Amino acid sequence: MAPNTMRFAPGDALIVVDLQRDFCPGGALPIAEGDTIVPFVNKLVEQATAAGACVVASRDWHPLGHMSFRSAGGLWPQHCVQGQEGARFHDDLRLPQDVVIISKGEARERDQYSAFDGTALAARLRDLGVCRVLIVGLAQDVCVRATALDAVAAGFETHVRLSATRPLTPEGGEAAVAALRKAGVILDKS
Repeated sequence: MAPNTMRFAPGDALIVVDLQRDFCPGGALPIAEGDTIVPFVNKLVEQATAAGACVVASRDWHPLGHMSFRSAGGLWPQHCVQGQEGARFHDDLRLPQDVVIISKGEARERDQYSAFDGTALAARLRDLGVCRVLIVGLAQDVCVRATALDAVAAGFETHVRLSATRPLTPEGGEAAVAALRKAGVILDKS
């Protein structure tokens, strides 16, 4: 294991960001090779669970007509609509029974990129005794970035496992890595 690679222990949390069908190839807002991270994420889920760490899975959970959709004047195609197939977690993702599921983007007139934005996740993690988080998922340059920046701002020692994320664009990925590094996020290389 590389020297700056986080090993799970009690008091840690694995945060799996938006590993949903619509963000994988064939989905409404596909990220190139987004599905290739699933085996890495499953291994991390197993390691976290075995070590007694908390596992969190965030998801976009948009109502029809959400303000982020192009049809409503937003940036994105319609994606991750509540109750629809595209909003489901990737079919091969193996989450534990006690996973903490965080839904975001539920209000039609408000967007939320970060799993911490308006979800009370920071308080919930503190209540569970969490001090350190490892963040993985999609997309590295949007929701992973926002989640990691908010985790640092909330006072958590924050790691991002680069091999278990994928960006929307290579340029966006480079900018995200630079922003995360500048904010004090520890970038796990393995």
